[in-house]
Amino acid sequence: MIDHISLPVTDIERAKAFYDAVLSTVGYRRMMDFGQQAGYGDGHPHFWIGVPPEGEDASAAGVHIAFRANDRESVDAFHAAALAHGGRDNGAPGLRPRYHPHYYAGFVFDPDGNRIEAVCHLPA
Repeated sequence: MIDHISLPVTDIERAKAFYDAVLSTVGYRRMMDFGQQAGYGDGHPHFWIGVPPEGEDASAAGVHIAFRANDRESVDAFHAAALAHGGRDNGAPGLRPRYHPHYYAGFVFDPDGNRIEAVCHLPA
């Protein structure tokens, strides 16, 4: 159900050092590193840390939760349903190749402003 969770941080290098040490004690390692974002896991990076976009306060950025979808049509349906039921667009469904070639996701703010996403990792 949950594909990944992201926490905002203010100092990425300090956060990487902290999570490298802490998560290694329970069998997780840094699997991906995009400079200002890093993903941890044991086969798939389910836990992410990252500096919010410029101008966005880390304390206001909040937690980000991504739900795994079985196909791209489900991502499209998730996004449409969210908008139809009081959500706000935070990124239309589409490929996000900066993550990997098949990363297809749609992003929304729920009615309370929480950042949620549906993602499919499979090719079309």
